[in-house]
Amino acid sequence: MKQFRNILWGLVLIIIGLIIGLNGLGVTNINLFFKGWWTLFIIVPCFIDLFYDKDKLGDVIGIVVGILLLLGCYNLFSFDILLKLLLPVILIIIGLSLIFKNNTKVKTIMKKLEKENGKTPAYCATFGENNASFDEEEFTGCNIDAIFGGVKLDLRNAKIKKDVVINATSIFGGTTIITPDDVNVKINSTPIFGGVEDERHKSKKEVNEKKSKTIYINATCVFGGVSLK
Repeated sequence: MKQFRNILWGLVLIIIGLIIGLNGLGVTNINLFFKGWWTLFIIVPCFIDLFYDKDKLGDVIGIVVGILLLLGCYNLFSFDILLKLLLPVILIIIGLSLIFKNNTKVKTIMKKLEKENGKTPAYCATFGENNASFDEEEFTGCNIDAIFGGVKLDLRNAKIKKDVVINATSIFGGTTIITPDDVNVKINSTPIFGGVEDERHKSKKEVNEKKSKTIYINATCVFGGVSLK
């Protein structure tokens, strides 16, 4: 899928290069800087990411916003109305997505584990940082809230005796989770102009029978991100 994404970006650059070259030779006279051309910086990346991201809500919102802005540049849509309705519409779409998002097998397992493990610790960072680590301590899951701040959770030396759940919410903030080598990781994410970035080494990502324990990460990213290392 990543290769397909690179192909799409390559085609976009080739088309732009051809237009510039043909314009320079006088063969064509295509104006790349048409009215509202800047909206393509919103529309094109979101369109390409539709073929890459698992959760496409953020990309769909970006495309809709970009198209409305483009229409506004041609006076086909009132900017005044757009500015008044843009934020409420986005918030409503996000709210509906969070409420009615389909329950997956992973989410069902998460709920079961949360019930079995009972109350879990919470780590919050609001306009600041919060670092937590488990040095030869048992880890049974946690809740993370990074709101205009950052949380770093280091589990490299943690004792994970059974499957656990991490609920990570990043709103205009960032969360970094460093996982052990001997566990599997399954991710369920809701990205809204943000997302989960898996920076783990290839050996960490490989699933095998020796890795009997699993960390389930339920991530909600609103203009923020969760990074796995």
